[in-house]
Amino acid sequence: MSAIKDIYSPAFYDRFAGVLEQTLPDFNKEEFIRQIFTEAFTTMEWKQRMQHTTTVFHVFLPKDFPKAVKGIENVITQLRKEHTGEDNLAYIFLADYIGTYGLDDFETSVQALEFVTQFISCEFAVRPFILKYGNRMIDQMVLWSKHESYKVRRFSSEGSRPRLPWAMAIPALKKDPSPLLPLLENLKNDPSEFVRRSVANNLNDIAKDHPDIVLSIAKKWRGSSKETDAIIKHGSRTLLKQGHAEILEVYGLDGKNISVTNLEIATRQVKIGDSLEFSFTITNANDSKRMVRLEYGIYYMKSKGHLARKVFKISEKEYEAGVKINVSRKQSFKLITTRTFYPGLHQLSIIVNGDEKVIDNFEIIS
Repeated sequence: MSAIKDIYSPAFYDRFAGVLEQTLPDFNKEEFIRQIFTEAFTTMEWKQRMQHTTTVFHVFLPKDFPKAVKGIENVITQLRKEHTGEDNLAYIFLADYIGTYGLDDFETSVQALEFVTQFISCEFAVRPFILKYGNRMIDQMVLWSKHESYKVRRFSSEGSRPRLPWAMAIPALKKDPSPLLPLLENLKNDPSEFVRRSVANNLNDIAKDHPDIVLSIAKKWRGSSKETDAIIKHGSRTLLKQGHAEILEVYGLDGKNISVTNLEIATRQVKIGDSLEFSFTITNANDSKRMVRLEYGIYYMKSKGHLARKVFKISEKEYEAGVKINVSRKQSFKLITTRTFYPGLHQLSIIVNGDEKVIDNFEIIS
């Protein structure tokens, strides 16, 4: 499988330069290719290549920012004529250009972001504007939440997330997310699932710093529609994993008289690269059916020797009165880029409706 950085290939730049030949006066294709493929290019990772492309693209655009934006619009129009590039990650440098060179021209950049995000998402490019302009930018995003294009509406929510992954955080919104609430309110019944999932992601970000706000929204929105219920459920996922008592109560998730027995860890020693195998029995001893959110937690050994829990969902469904079910699962310890495994004592727990019922030890060996 090729690396993500390889989307910036000679073939990509050849095609893109062909578009620039048709849209930029006096464009020099050979010089563009020469400036792209420097000696350092082969050692660059994806983000570096993307930013490098932004920098080189800037050389061939007008230095006047409004004129440069017009050039970008012409490029996107030509790409659409050729039926290529729409929502293609490789073209995210078109958004990056605005965030890099348009920060001092608010009005032009607002128009550019609205146009470009309908071709390739500007959720990362808008972050510097939120940091610089604060509520002036958020007020614009509230307006965008009513836009006719679902891509612009989704951009208004995704770009304003306090903790957007892989992007710069917005400390002011982490401290006080209240400017976002009108925007989310506008989008709670959006006809696009793409938009609604972004609303849920925004709520989940807010929940990490202000669970009380999300709890209040959950109580307010719940029951409006099945789509809105799905938003608040997904937006409460961190609180549910944390076993937050009030959000569990909202969803009627009570672990009383639901037991976990016979926890068996089949692989007490797990080699890095192999899997932890375990099984247990869950029993609903209530005299009526109960909704059960069933999860397990892995307490991973960290670099400083302490254990930190990560929760994994098994299921969420109704259990009939008196039912007894055997459950088996595997958890991979295959090496991945986002997690480092450390040999030593680890723990496994079984969680029912936020209540950690049983816990046991296992060992990771190299």
